[in-house]
Amino acid sequence: ARKRLKPLRTVVAWRGRAEWDQVMVGLYCGDSRLQQDALDRVSAWKSRYGPKMPLAVDCTAELIRCKVLDSSGRLKSHELILSYGLALVRFVNLITERKQKMVSIPLRQLAREVDIPVWVVDLRHELTHGKLPRLALCRKGCDVMLDWLRKMYWSRQLGNNLCEEDEDEEEEQEEVGANAELDSDAWE
Repeated sequence: ARKRLKPLRTVVAWRGRAEWDQVMVGLYCGDSRLQQDALDRVSAWKSRYGPKMPLAVDCTAELIRCKVLDSSGRLKSHELILSYGLALVRFVNLITERKQKMVSIPLRQLAREVDIPVWVVDLRHELTHGKLPRLALCRKGCDVMLDWLRKMYWSRQLGNNLCEEDEDEEEEQEEVGANAELDSDAWE
């Protein structure tokens, strides 16, 4: 007699799809109070999940945390630049690190392969090695990277419910094919 195998289950830090969706909507809603609630939930996930936390979730939370701090008015301009700067440097380093091979590949090339704008890589370079940039540039970098995460990670998790209405399916399919490595276990 054949035994029926039970499907494998993956243990995750969130209670279910509804909680996942609620946190994603909270992170991207623009209301700092709801964003803070979503950040608190991500912190709880991180305490449960530890190093298994999806990299994209962690990066999104750090970038949103900067925006919440910025909107609170509690930090000075210099402190905000440092906060945004750390989140942006970590984002670029962590996202491109997964594509690094045994032979060192320039960061600009790695970023280009995953559609991260070159100016963001240059911003990361300035933050790491040069004079601190203006706050406005850090804010713009944060917004661009949050949009990148929304398109490349979050919208895929929701079956593309967050994609702009005007994107046609052909472009979307090309983008999915070109960035298939983002759907690896490290992202999910």
